[in-house]
Amino acid sequence: MNRSAALLRRIIMMMAGLLLMAMGVSFSIAAGLGTSPISSLPYTLSLLTPLTVGSATILVNALMVMLQIIILRRRFHPVQLLQIAVSSVFGILIDLASSFIGGLVPSGYLSSWMYCLLGIALVGAGVSLEVLSSTVPLAAEGLSLAISQAAGRRFGTVKVAVDLSLVALSLALSIPLLHSPGGVREGTLAAALLVGTVARLLCKVLQPLRQRYFSLQ
Repeated sequence: MNRSAALLRRIIMMMAGLLLMAMGVSFSIAAGLGTSPISSLPYTLSLLTPLTVGSATILVNALMVMLQIIILRRRFHPVQLLQIAVSSVFGILIDLASSFIGGLVPSGYLSSWMYCLLGIALVGAGVSLEVLSSTVPLAAEGLSLAISQAAGRRFGTVKVAVDLSLVALSLALSIPLLHSPGGVREGTLAAALLVGTVARLLCKVLQPLRQRYFSLQ
């Protein structure tokens, strides 16, 4: 297979993944049951500042890239600066998706959970496409990889710690300043438990297609 064509397909796969994740974040916000851990801090910042969720996402991800540089120093590969570009696209897509989905209002608690579960499914599907594209990770995954590399810890363990840190920071800001948990609620716990499961299942299903149509060999 032509490498250029395969690389282009991978980039398209990554963009599709970002779009699905952005839609998932927007449905989670519309549900009102709390956002996914990765979006909890940007959402809280959007409540405390004039920033949109997308703009706050870009800011938080840029800070994560800076942390990677501090942690890895000379081992940081300049190509990973593309994480900022990818995160910027993600932030823009979140705001675009929110402009369409944000007007949807659940009619009750059950309806809110339907929105929430749809958001979880979309985020999980987007993560699976991002992982399978093997291009540039979002900054949260990049930070987890950097810490894993520097500390010699398993990526999965570090990823959980990074997600929990984002939730803790969100609560540390929202509780004293908003007098509420902000974007951290029961839906956040559901997302923490289910997004990874959805992503793993879809990765197994889509792996044969990746090997057939997206291999660079």
